[in-house]
Amino acid sequence: MTDHVFWILEADIKAGQLDKLRALMREMVDGTQRDEPGALNYEWFIADDGKSLHLYERYADPDAVMVHRGNFAQKYRERFSTCVRITKMTLYGNLNSEIRAAFASSSNPVYMSMQDGFAR
Repeated sequence: MTDHVFWILEADIKAGQLDKLRALMREMVDGTQRDEPGALNYEWFIADDGKSLHLYERYADPDAVMVHRGNFAQKYRERFSTCVRITKMTLYGNLNSEIRAAFASSSNPVYMSMQDGFAR
């Protein structure tokens, strides 16, 4: 087992916000890749009809998650929330109490703790 933490966020894209979201997405991808070495995956998926978003993020450990949460809150949260409405968020992995508290206000997240298995 690993210390990795990851999540899948699902959201509806608000009407008229797709272009703004794409510009913000590019900024967030560039900033996360540049400033957060603990971010292992940061992958955005938009439905063909442009109405929904899935975001897959994976971090090396809980500390890397908290670095990302701080950067997101400071730089992107307000603009992100004007573009999307979060419909579901599921978190997986090493979910300590700090992570659970940080995400508690994020659209009723579901927490999934690792029980068994492996990653290569």
